[in-house]
Amino acid sequence: MGSSKRALAGASAIAVVTAGLFSTGAALAQDECNVAFSGNNLEQPRWQANDIPNMERVVTEGGGTFDWTDARLDSAQQQTDVETLINDGADVLVMLAQDQDAALAAIEVAQQNEVPIISYDRLIEDPGVFYLTFDNVKVGELEAATIFEAVPSGTYVLIKGDPGDPNASTFLPQGWDNAGLQEKIDAGEITIFADQFTDGWRMETALSNMEAIIDAANSEGVTIDAILAENDSTALGVASALAGKGLDPIPLSGQDGDVANLQNVAAGWQYVDVWKNANALGSVAGAFALQLCEGVAPEDLTIPEGLIDASVMPLTGAKAGPFETPGGNTVNSIILQPTPITQENLQVVVDAGWIAQDVLCANVDDPSRAAPICADAAPADGSTESAAPEASAAAS
Repeated sequence: MGSSKRALAGASAIAVVTAGLFSTGAALAQDECNVAFSGNNLEQPRWQANDIPNMERVVTEGGGTFDWTDARLDSAQQQTDVETLINDGADVLVMLAQDQDAALAAIEVAQQNEVPIISYDRLIEDPGVFYLTFDNVKVGELEAATIFEAVPSGTYVLIKGDPGDPNASTFLPQGWDNAGLQEKIDAGEITIFADQFTDGWRMETALSNMEAIIDAANSEGVTIDAILAENDSTALGVASALAGKGLDPIPLSGQDGDVANLQNVAAGWQYVDVWKNANALGSVAGAFALQLCEGVAPEDLTIPEGLIDASVMPLTGAKAGPFETPGGNTVNSIILQPTPITQENLQVVVDAGWIAQDVLCANVDDPSRAAPICADAAPADGSTESAAPEASAAAS
């Protein structure tokens, strides 16, 4: 295949290539490996700062080429992107799906053209794709368990992500319940004041939703004690809403390890940020794409020794294994491990080179709320203006 153009197989193709393609290990072209990444929305900081550069680095260092597209939250555009990438000669497709149901049409196009697919970070319910992600159920468990340590009972708000993403609708809530959320609700220990999805995981949408929730709580005389936000963009919106309404920080979760959110952890505006080392995820995707080009069967994909830190390695080891999906499919997968970050262990992300300490502490404005690692960064005058979330929003 190399860099040559490829005519797309039409909808009337005699047969759609199914999971059998991905279990034969039949060799792909042995010349240059062309890897294509189809993203759904790359506005969130981590994608272009961490995932894509590491994916591209591993692919190009291995002698391949790399291209990527951004559908900007448009499923139809992602379908077009996939067709274009395949027509331009993609040998392997890495796909971060906007919507798993809408993505099936794009997956069919790839399968018709015998292009192996890595479902990246988000599940696609098709047995023919390889699923590469972090343990998103575990992420939810860590978010909830850490917040429960701070607020074991009280009034909670749930800020979820995009309803079309299985992480938002299934895996993260499952993790919350594994940590005991539903049990606490049933026991009357926790009351849910609001439960809100966030289209596109957009910070601005989460901010607007949270402002409305705060207004409703104020009108009803309700005090919000804790907030479970599913990821960092939604958590950033929540923190900005709290500051904009003149409120003090409320224990708040998030995930990804975005710079703005780690700054908010340091400054006291976010209680826990479950760090998913996207450098590792991107690196593994690049390595697996090269292996697929060499004809390695998905069930035999293996993380190369030394590629990622031991703390991120799957609990099941370096080799792919089966994953049972909520839809009843079995897919080959690798599931990396996340790490909860609070003020007490911020040194972990600094030591990993994820963020520099001066950047981490840049938004500290109140010594009483500052993380220990940022003690020297807190203003000597003890200023307590609520500037951190707005400053972080600008940084994102």
